[in-house]
Amino acid sequence: MVRIDRVTTRGGDAGETSLGDGTRVAKDTLRIEALGAVDEANAALGVLRAQLPGDAEADAMLGRIQNDLFDVGADLCVPGEAGDRLRLTEAPVLRLEGEIGAMTAVLPALTSFILPGGAPAAAQAHVARTVLRRAERRVVALARTEALNPVLVRYLNRASDHLFVLARRLNAAAGTDVLWVPGAGR
Repeated sequence: MVRIDRVTTRGGDAGETSLGDGTRVAKDTLRIEALGAVDEANAALGVLRAQLPGDAEADAMLGRIQNDLFDVGADLCVPGEAGDRLRLTEAPVLRLEGEIGAMTAVLPALTSFILPGGAPAAAQAHVARTVLRRAERRVVALARTEALNPVLVRYLNRASDHLFVLARRLNAAAGTDVLWVPGAGR
């Protein structure tokens, strides 16, 4: 169990922070950038969940993803063997793939690129998707410099795919998908 007695520690006032193993690092390192991007993605999902009253299935899926993102953060926070007990496994990736498949099975075939927009919740799902893509890029950049759990990139990639399909699902329910119209057709 985690217990947080103080939020303000002043430990980061000089531009450094602590990793889960106690190592002090600059707040602008690739690892902290990746952690921050994952945190931003989680916050974007929180905003999305607040826009889903009455959609218990979507809320539950997003709640699982938010918890998974904390697991991603824990994995990133403790480098090396000290963090082995915190490593993300393949199980959440497989769960996302199953949920993507189930949502896709009831959607009309995709015949155009989709513009972010439509119903408010779908538009927020697209925002969250792009924030997840940024987190994925930050983790990929970190993985080029340090050994990381390879499941992290797969998970973030699949989670953003999930949000794309969820946005389509939300727009299908509202009848408001926004399709790309190529330049010649506008």
